[in-house]
Amino acid sequence: MKLGIDAMGGDFAPVAVVNGAIKARQELPEEVELVLIGDSAQIREICKEHHFDAGRFTIVHTTEVIEMGENPAKAFAQKKDSSIFRGFALLRQGDLDAFASAGNTGAMLAGAMLVSKVIPGIIRPVISAHVPTPEGKPIVLLDVGLNPDARPDVLYQYGILGSVYARAVLEIENPKVGLLNIGSEEEKGNMVTKETYKLMKDTTQFQFVGNVEGHDFFNSEKQNVIVCDAFVGNILLKEAEAFYGLVKKLGIHHPFFEEFNFENTGGTPVLGINHPVVIGHGISNAEAIKNMIINTYHVVNSQLVEKIKEAFQ
Repeated sequence: MKLGIDAMGGDFAPVAVVNGAIKARQELPEEVELVLIGDSAQIREICKEHHFDAGRFTIVHTTEVIEMGENPAKAFAQKKDSSIFRGFALLRQGDLDAFASAGNTGAMLAGAMLVSKVIPGIIRPVISAHVPTPEGKPIVLLDVGLNPDARPDVLYQYGILGSVYARAVLEIENPKVGLLNIGSEEEKGNMVTKETYKLMKDTTQFQFVGNVEGHDFFNSEKQNVIVCDAFVGNILLKEAEAFYGLVKKLGIHHPFFEEFNFENTGGTPVLGINHPVVIGHGISNAEAIKNMIINTYHVVNSQLVEKIKEAFQ
């Protein structure tokens, strides 16, 4: 297995990325090859500072970086020797089994759409997040960033994608899918959620449990997947990050609250494209990068992309 890592992506790259890769190298099986894509001189110097043999990585040298503030599509098209562009090129050629980056999210999504491309039958790809629960099994929340104005047929497909993800990666045998709404009754909601409910209620492609409300958010006994558009999902995700910050500020210590720390997940895959692509948080430190890489390993190992393709055949 070859995992490509954008060594130049993120606010604290390349130091945080290389340090995170060193940590991941020590936890992953030796047969997993970590391919660091970026400025080889900087990568080797950071390894040297940490007394780590850079030969344990495969290093692909690049001369350009897509900065966090750049126009994503324009930079991706123009900077063909950037770490992000080269990562997607290697992925398309079959030289990588997956590509992960905490760099410019827009450029990563441009690569996902233009290079990896959407799996036939899928209207729009999606990104998800894990919602922690007291029971220990996270809930899959999607969408959290791609499609703020999703149509009912797109939301219906999110139910399929979330269900496949929960089975493949979280190992939940028959995931329960809920539609986030302002009430549990079928007639509740706006025009989009009402039409989505009609599409979902008689489906045989996943186990639909109906509308779920905000107070069901952490209840994995009621649902394992929560479907919503990215406008709502992104607000929820950032509110969860703010909640974690508040808990830390108040000096409250409990293992459950640590599950809200994005560092522990590291990154999330883009669901619905032809290759495993994982996007990390721009402010990722070494611990978050390590977990992003390990999560990428699990996504590949679970054969998630192949299982999504099967679901849409």
